[in-house]
Amino acid sequence: MLRYGQLCQGDEVVQQETGSKKSDKQLKAIRRLIETIGDALEIDASVELWDGSTVPLGRSVTSPLRLTIAGPGVIASLLRRPTLDRLIRLYAKGRIGIEGGTLVDFGEQLQDQSTRARLKHLGKLGVARMLLPFLFAPGDKPEATRGYEGDDSGHGRQKEENKDFIQFHYDVSNDFYRLFLDPRMQYSCAYFTSWEGGVDQAQADKMEMICRKLRLKPGDRFLDIGCGWGGLVTYAVEKFGVTAHGITVSERQLDHAKQLIAEKGLGDKVTVELKDYADLTGEYDKIASIGMYEHIGLANIPGYFNKMRSLLSDDGLFLNHAISRRAKKRGGRFGKRPEHKAITRYIFPGGELDDIGHSVQAMEQTGFEVQDVEAWRRHYARTTKIWCERLTARRDEAIEMVGPELTRIWLAYLAGVSLSFSRGSLRIYQTLASKRARAVPELPPTRADLYR
Repeated sequence: MLRYGQLCQGDEVVQQETGSKKSDKQLKAIRRLIETIGDALEIDASVELWDGSTVPLGRSVTSPLRLTIAGPGVIASLLRRPTLDRLIRLYAKGRIGIEGGTLVDFGEQLQDQSTRARLKHLGKLGVARMLLPFLFAPGDKPEATRGYEGDDSGHGRQKEENKDFIQFHYDVSNDFYRLFLDPRMQYSCAYFTSWEGGVDQAQADKMEMICRKLRLKPGDRFLDIGCGWGGLVTYAVEKFGVTAHGITVSERQLDHAKQLIAEKGLGDKVTVELKDYADLTGEYDKIASIGMYEHIGLANIPGYFNKMRSLLSDDGLFLNHAISRRAKKRGGRFGKRPEHKAITRYIFPGGELDDIGHSVQAMEQTGFEVQDVEAWRRHYARTTKIWCERLTARRDEAIEMVGPELTRIWLAYLAGVSLSFSRGSLRIYQTLASKRARAVPELPPTRADLYR
């Protein structure tokens, strides 16, 4: 007669064998599915499964680029809730990953229209059959990762919330941003005079172009709205001889800017302060707003432009540098797409994008005269791609500073933004305007001076 202990041991063996058969069945099914998808995709990448095996996504894969899946629970989880938020959580927790390259490398191959068209021809019934072993399997349930705890939409925002929104994004760590930014800590679109050029020079060229568009000259009173870490205000003083003032609502940016000004010995020419744009007073000859417009909220646009105009001298110039989105065909309010919801929740709470047509209209309605509009979309696609590559290369340092989840979220964010600019769902424009008054702005007859 078998004893109780022997029966229990027997049950464990049976359970192990059952579990092993189930795992084998799942691995076989997912390999077959990936092979089927790979036949359609034909891209230079692979998928690494939880048992260490790899399955190519094309017939002639040579790249080390691979998507990693940590366990069958990842497939089961996405099968039950196939949302972008679930995908982000799984990625943030390390259950899905990218090795041998960046998310941009992977996404660029998937953006090809012929690739997407081939995927549409996959038989849905056949795919569903391959996923059956995961249908009732236990799924990963990733906990919520680092996200904004308040109302991230920004609708009906109070002025005090602007500071909360900005500090959530920018006050992560100055050292963290140093891992991928240029020496002057420029966290906005660079300007490439050659597509093969590096981002450090492109950021210097960006500041030079801003100053030239504003026709800065010695003695000008220059205001930088959202001055970041102080790069532009110090550059304008050093290269163009202006007197500059910058504002930010990020305390860590302010600390760095003050330190930079002191190190350069520019305290008599540059001042910075912690202040919301709505509280500013005074008069300035030239105003730049670089990457700040996206934070103010669509409902606040008229008030924002009225404020800028009230701060500008009659013969002054205002440069608005802002990310935008494509206008709706029939007008009306933009719906909030899943990727936008993800960005406002995990990266930029309160962020809202305008379309360039409405931005120009709003500027004119508040009294500005638009002098020039220039598109920089391809420049920002390259900027964010390089940032993603730099942060990927220093990923271990980033993890030590801010942890693995925040590092992965930022990598996904930079990659997603780069891909969005590449395909045109995001755009960016520099708009130069003058105060429509009797005084004539100091502008030459052509743009030749910008490219001398």
